[in-house]
Amino acid sequence: MTDDFLLDTCAIIWIALNQPMRPEAVAAMNRAFAAEQRVRVSPISAWELGLLSAKGRLPTVRSPMDIFGETITTPGVRIEALSPEVLVEASFLPGRLHRDPADRILVATARRLDLTLVTRDQVILDYAHQGHVRALSC
Repeated sequence: MTDDFLLDTCAIIWIALNQPMRPEAVAAMNRAFAAEQRVRVSPISAWELGLLSAKGRLPTVRSPMDIFGETITTPGVRIEALSPEVLVEASFLPGRLHRDPADRILVATARRLDLTLVTRDQVILDYAHQGHVRALSC
């Protein structure tokens, strides 16, 4: 498995709230930071954090921008631009994945940039088991 990662929005939330993560995910992320490998976040996660907050479903009183801002200022973490290619590819993913636009964009980003998606989303993990994207359960 590559040590280059894309954080799903749920991973961003769990990290920001200091929630326990699977030891395998913590070890893989620590190796990535130590080796100065890519750890990326997508701007779509900022949008998703905003939606969760607006619906009262963000499990913290912290603002979405505070969480996203803290994430992107973490040493070794960078924002990955949303390219037109990724946005179009999100409409044509192979196999079966639900229609959630943010998840589709995250999956397309991971596929296009050869990143492993760090997630707790069971639908994405199942999609990864079908061989369409690499994912690491956190």
